[in-house]
Parts: sequence; structure tokens; C-alpha cells
Amino acid sequence: MFPKQDETVPKVRFKGFSGEWKKHKLSDFLSVFLEKNENEKYTKHDIFSVSNEYGVINQIKYQGKSLAGASLKGYKVTHKDMVIYTKSPLRDQPYGIIKTNKECSGIVSALYAVYSVNEDICPDYVQIYFASDNRLNNYLRPIVNKGAKNTLLVSDDGALSGTVVFPDNIKEQITIAKYFSRLDTLISAHEQKLDKLRSLKKSFLEKMFVNIQN
Repeated sequence: MFPKQDETVPKVRFKGFSGEWKKHKLSDFLSVFLEKNENEKYTKHDIFSVSNEYGVINQIKYQGKSLAGASLKGYKVTHKDMVIYTKSPLRDQPYGIIKTNKECSGIVSALYAVYSVNEDICPDYVQIYFASDNRLNNYLRPIVNKGAKNTLLVSDDGALSGTVVFPDNIKEQITIAKYFSRLDTLISAHEQKLDKLRSLKKSFLEKMFVNIQN
């Protein structure tokens, strides 16, 4: 689906699309969004965490509680279809992760960068593009410096200075995003089925045998 490192034509293509993909700065598609929760319109119930596995997700739903302090005025506002960059290193993503807000309006920690998208890019495509750890790390490595205690030193604007290879045809971006979304849905359905089978097996292991009490 994606091109080799120095190519601008992908090896696999959906029918109806042709031509080269072009190199761009990510700043050609994203802009820093500066709105903050100064009027405290959003509460601790509106805080998002950003997970590599689950993407942008409500913090209480994801972690079971809010980790926010007393004041939320410094938190950054994000709306649906905005892109969020977390400046927090993970094991396989040592320079942070980039995800699209597929939820609703809410707020995120001031340590995150929030971006609005222009009309030339499909928001979901941005998340799919950076879903590959290799592609994500190759993009961020040249522009992120690591400080003391493994902190990531890069400005919100600076994180947009790297080069990406995107199709200019937004219909192709949407087609790719929808394809991977269907795959994610299919994977999730099979994982749920697998969890049910594991629970069924555990139940039968406990109930179908006579235990001897010592």
C-alpha cells in the first residue's frame, strides 16, 4: 500500500488511482490549534488521553479516573478530526505518537500538540500514515531532541517540519483510510470472539471436573 523509502509510487494501489505521490512538509496540511480551556467550559469528564492502541480516548473511560489537577484552564481544546501529537516516549514509539481525534470536542494536556487540518487532507489518513512505527519514528527522529529524563524537546510548529509522502487526490486518501478502518473493525470483532472463547474455556475447566479437596 505504501511506497518504498525513495519511491513516490506505491507498489499496491486501489483501482482508479494513478500517478505519483508527492513529498510535502506536514505543515502543508496541518496548522497549530491554539485554543485553551480558559473559561473551563470542559471538565475532567471531557479530558482525552492518547493511546497507541486505542487512539484518542476519554481519559476516565481509558484509565478509570481523571489524572487532572484542580485547574483545567491550561488544557488545550481539541475538536473532532483534529490531529494530536503526544510528546511522551513509549517503548516502540520513542519520539511520541500522532493520532486523529475521532471522538468529539474535549481537552488534552498542555504537553500535547493539537492541530487543525486543511481541506487537502483526510484526517483519518493522517493517523493511518503514522500507524507504522517505522514510518512514525523515521519522521520524528530528525526533528525531535531528547532532553533530561527522556523528555521530548520539539515545538508544536517544529513537529510539522518533517517530510511526508501523501497522494494529492483526497479521494485516494479517503479510500485508504476506509480500507484500514474496515480492517480494524474486523480485527476487533475477532478479538472479542476470541475473548469470549477464552472465557468459555475457563468456565468449562472450572465446572466440568470434580475437584478433590485436600
